[in-house]
Amino acid sequence: VLLPDDLIIKNNCTRSMIKLHKRFNSSIIASKKVKRQEVSRWGIFKLKKFNKNNFLIHDVIEKPNIRSAPSNFAVIGRYILPTKIFKILKEQKPGKNGEIHITDSIRTLIHQRNKFIGHVFAGKYLDCGTMKGYINSFTKISKL
Repeated sequence: VLLPDDLIIKNNCTRSMIKLHKRFNSSIIASKKVKRQEVSRWGIFKLKKFNKNNFLIHDVIEKPNIRSAPSNFAVIGRYILPTKIFKILKEQKPGKNGEIHITDSIRTLIHQRNKFIGHVFAGKYLDCGTMKGYINSFTKISKL
C-alpha cells in the first residue's frame, strides 16, 4: 500500500521494504522519526529496535497526544500487509476524528500476534499532507 500524500524520493523505499519482507516473512511499515511536538499528526509506534534501521512493532497508536505517544517514530504511508487486513478493515469502526484508519486495523493484527517490522527508510521524505507541505514538495521535485 502506498499513500499518495507521503512521497519518498532519492532512494527506493519500496525495494528495501520488499527485501525485509522476504527476509523476515513479516509485514513491513515505513517509518521516520518526527519531532515530539508533532506526534499528534501521525500514527506512532511502540517499538523495540533490533538494528540501525529496523524495529519490531509492539503497538501503534493513531494520532496520540504528546503525553501518550509511546515514541516519536511515525507511520509513513508505505506498507506491506497480509491479505487478512481487508477483512479487518471491512469491520473496522471509526476511530480518531470519526475516520476509518488503517492504523487501527494494523493494531488489531499486532494484538493478534502478527509480526510487524518498522523500517526507517533511507530516501528523502516529502510530506504532502498539508498545503504547506504540498507546496514545499512541489518546489523540491521541480528542482530534480
